[in-house]
Amino acid sequence: MFKTQSLFFTYNNSVDFSFPDIELDAGENLLILGESGIGKTTLLHLIAGLLRPVSGSVELLGTSIHQLSSTQLDSFRGQHIGLVFQRPHFIHSLSLYENLALVQYLAGENPNQNRINNVLASLGIRRKQGEKPHRLSQGEQQRAAIALAMVNNPQLILADKPTSSLDDRNCMKVAILLKEQALETGARLIIITHDQRLKNHFSHTMQL
Repeated sequence: MFKTQSLFFTYNNSVDFSFPDIELDAGENLLILGESGIGKTTLLHLIAGLLRPVSGSVELLGTSIHQLSSTQLDSFRGQHIGLVFQRPHFIHSLSLYENLALVQYLAGENPNQNRINNVLASLGIRRKQGEKPHRLSQGEQQRAAIALAMVNNPQLILADKPTSSLDDRNCMKVAILLKEQALETGARLIIITHDQRLKNHFSHTMQL
C-alpha cells in the first residue's frame, strides 16, 4: 500500500501548498495534472522524500518515510522508489550499463547483469548498453531514464513531467512504456505533469 495524508509544505513561510490525499495499491497508476506554479514538483519531492513536509505523512510498504533518518531514507528510496525526471540524469563519463550498475550499488545491491540486461531489453535498448548517454538519441535517453528508475524493481515509480519536451509520437511511447514497466513489476506509478495529451491514457487522474 502507498498513501499520503494531509501533506502540507511551505516555502519561507510565504508560499503554502496543501495536497489532496493519495492511495494506491500495487499495479495502480495515477496521473496528476496542474499548471506551472501549482506545486506539482513539490508534491513529487515530498512523496520521494526529497523534501520533508511541515505536516502530514507519506507511507509506502508500511513505512512512514519521513520518520526515517536521512541515511535510512536514502537507502529506502534507492531500494523502493524509482524516479524519472523531465531531463535524464546520467553520469556521462560512464556507459549506460555502468550507470545502471551504479544505481544498484548505491541502493546497497551488488550489480546484477541479468537484471540490467532484462530491463534494457524490455525497453528496446539492450544493444545500447555500452554507449555513453550523450551518444543516445532523445528517445533512447528517455528510455534509459526509465531503465534507471526500474533497475531496482521499485514499488513506486514517480515521473516528473517526463513528456513535456517530446513530440506527440514519443510522448505516447513514453506513457505506454511507463505503464508497461509498472504493470510488469506490480509497481505503483504516479506521473506529475501539465501535459494534457496524457489525460485520455490514464483512468485515474487528479487535478491540482
